[in-house]
Amino acid sequence: MKVVFMGTPDIAATVLKAIAAKHEVICAYTQPPRPAGKGLKLSPSAVQITAEQLGIPVRCPISLRKPEVQAEFAALKADIGVVCAYGLILPQAVLDAPRLGCLNVHASLLPRWRGAAPIQRAIQAGDAESGITIMQMDAGLDTGDMLLKGVVPITPDTTAGNLHDQLAVLGADLMLKTLAEMPSPTPQPTDGITYADKIRKEEALIDWTKSAMQIERDIRAFNPFPIAYFMHGSERIRVFGAEVEPTRTDAVPGTVLDDRLLIACGGGTALRLTVLQRAGKKIMPAEDLLKGWTLPKGTRLAV
Repeated sequence: MKVVFMGTPDIAATVLKAIAAKHEVICAYTQPPRPAGKGLKLSPSAVQITAEQLGIPVRCPISLRKPEVQAEFAALKADIGVVCAYGLILPQAVLDAPRLGCLNVHASLLPRWRGAAPIQRAIQAGDAESGITIMQMDAGLDTGDMLLKGVVPITPDTTAGNLHDQLAVLGADLMLKTLAEMPSPTPQPTDGITYADKIRKEEALIDWTKSAMQIERDIRAFNPFPIAYFMHGSERIRVFGAEVEPTRTDAVPGTVLDDRLLIACGGGTALRLTVLQRAGKKIMPAEDLLKGWTLPKGTRLAV
């Protein structure tokens, strides 16, 4: 089929590669290059890089609401549009332009976790599983009929990073299967609807008044971005791994309970930090970090 692809980050680039190997991708739409890195140099999206490597024309409109942009899209005369983490609202005129409409690769088991950050929110909520839903798009926020689903378990070791990678591969496979078979759509259930709000950088500051279990989930959900952290004096310490301890404590949340990074948390719980990074240093296991640095017992971390 003649496909118009619309996406921006790595997960979308994985799907684009798979589709381009089987179908004619006539154009790729993606977010414009953004400032990145220390020099804030304009950097193209993962989809733009992949599309250019594959020789696919790229368009980076700031909005799809302008009539001239919609006319350019319609002039492509695509059979179908495939959307994955694009980041722009698709007006009805765009949704209707391809002969078979637009399909979305959504990284959750709809109707759970509609919205911007389904991977991270599923981990934070302690969900036992995540997955991919291939959806026929409509004007609502992830409200369209479902065509295919695939499930990925969330384990105690699952981070947003490794779940993202699993879902990228699954999403590519399911979209190829959908394009080959075009299964009958099924309306989403009206029960169990939840919304995954966009991740804000300020959420990454650890709130020690939360339970140890919740903080540990947050640490995994924010890995690899924006990375959970706490402040010790003026230094930001990033946390990549932690374990909930069976210890019960009546210490004030944020109190360091021993010399091996056991921290009091809300509800009398405790969390042991296992993988960390000091400012300007490498990521390392706690036992290696503590060979040249200490966080003494009794220290009170800000909450």
